[in-house]
Amino acid sequence: MVATVNARVESLSSSGIHTIPKEYVRPKEELTSINNIFEEEKKEEGPQLPIIDLKGISSEDKEVREKCREELKKAAVEWGVMHLVNHGISEELMDRVRVAGRQFFDQPMEEKEKYANDQATGKIQGYGSKLANNASGQLEWEDYFFHLVFPEEKRDMSIWPKAPSDYTPATAEYAKELRALATKILSVLSLGLGLEEDRLEKEVGGMDELLLQMKINYYPKCPQPELALGVEAHTDISALTFILHNMVPGLQLFYENKWVTAKCVPNSIIMHIGDTIEILSNGKYKSILHRGLVNKEKVRISWAVFCEPPKEKIILKPLPETVTEAEPPLFPPRTFAQHIEHKLFKDALVKK
Repeated sequence: MVATVNARVESLSSSGIHTIPKEYVRPKEELTSINNIFEEEKKEEGPQLPIIDLKGISSEDKEVREKCREELKKAAVEWGVMHLVNHGISEELMDRVRVAGRQFFDQPMEEKEKYANDQATGKIQGYGSKLANNASGQLEWEDYFFHLVFPEEKRDMSIWPKAPSDYTPATAEYAKELRALATKILSVLSLGLGLEEDRLEKEVGGMDELLLQMKINYYPKCPQPELALGVEAHTDISALTFILHNMVPGLQLFYENKWVTAKCVPNSIIMHIGDTIEILSNGKYKSILHRGLVNKEKVRISWAVFCEPPKEKIILKPLPETVTEAEPPLFPPRTFAQHIEHKLFKDALVKK
């Protein structure tokens, strides 16, 4: 059977198969919307993912600052996802992160397997592939490497790859810079709800408790990309998600009842509003449904960093200031752990 713990998609891809195993074939109703991602990316008509220039986010000039913040808020309300440019993280550092991640995946399989996770026993950090966790036995066309990158004292360094040698320094520095960017974004989103600037940051755990989890998604070439998905449609459970990629298209957003392909914007970081912020804002900020397509010609790699509140310490519910008689709470109070359980349960029901 394909779905064994060691069935890596990369091994399948490089084995020379012309047809993909049935576990990777999407249900019929999904297949009608899966098209060639390179053709999709070229399309100019229809809605396009907003590009937010953060250069003015902390400007001394009040007008410049307000304009930047207003644009970010508008994108968070209307889309819940955006390209961030002039975000303050250097091109050189982003390139180092990309090179290090790519080099990890370029190693022989036996090297990567030294870092294998074990989902069955709850050891989720490390090198892995999605196991079938639903009734249909559906699998996604990706391998990944997953680990906590911030706060520093919560890292398990035994899981960080020893090779390439720049993996740890580049990833650690990038995580630190992303954490600072998250604070800036959260403060703009707070102000956008009419709250104090540091309110959302506090509500998701603050500097000590907000966890940054990195998942490097590795999507090998697929002989039948029109039948598979790299990642099936989902919303992120996080507060915010930041995504870097290797300039190979693949991300699609479900906007106004159709799939919109994210363009490859040089030096940008894609940012998603996650369920956590959607809940706290009582639905004012959107956590958008999205998925990943694969292709025949190029390996796609993306570096997703999920900013997550602590699992048990915080009750997630719409903030009192976002609730009125006309806008009652859209979400029941839950811990982050309960929200994850709720989503897994809902997904299982949908797939039956």
